[in-house]
Amino acid sequence: MGLHAAGRGLKARICMPAPLLVFGWGNASRGDDALGPLFVQRLTDMLDAAQRSRVELLEEYQLQVEHALDLVGRERVLFVDASVEAAAPFVAEPVLAAEAAEAASHALAPAALLRVYRQLEGQAAPPCTLLAIRGERFGLGESLSDAAASNLDAALRWAHAWVGES
Repeated sequence: MGLHAAGRGLKARICMPAPLLVFGWGNASRGDDALGPLFVQRLTDMLDAAQRSRVELLEEYQLQVEHALDLVGRERVLFVDASVEAAAPFVAEPVLAAEAAEAASHALAPAALLRVYRQLEGQAAPPCTLLAIRGERFGLGESLSDAAASNLDAALRWAHAWVGES
């Protein structure tokens, strides 16, 4: 193999994303809304070296249109957010692309993000799951509630198994 061909192979390996993406979002200044980012931070510490090589972990304040590009090349995606509506300790359910665009804000719901992905890539997104962790307090300046901390622990145990499924 010539140097040119070997270089292309190396570049392809370097540019390949991890097969799994875990994406948590929320506002650390609003009590239990910090569950998404806290989840990502704690899951990072739970994974062994082999698992970390297969998982990319992202945390943000909110989902944006640009995040559709983070789904490219993935086998599976786990979205993680706090929810006042989810049953305790958490609900994990598949996410399907929204049929219509949600134009209420510059922030997106996971289903709207999958719709953007389909528009950009011309195909369905990889299998995505929303892990909605039950929260109770979302006031500015509040700390994480005891109930949310317990729910976070349960969600992390579930997610550790989810990572190991592949």
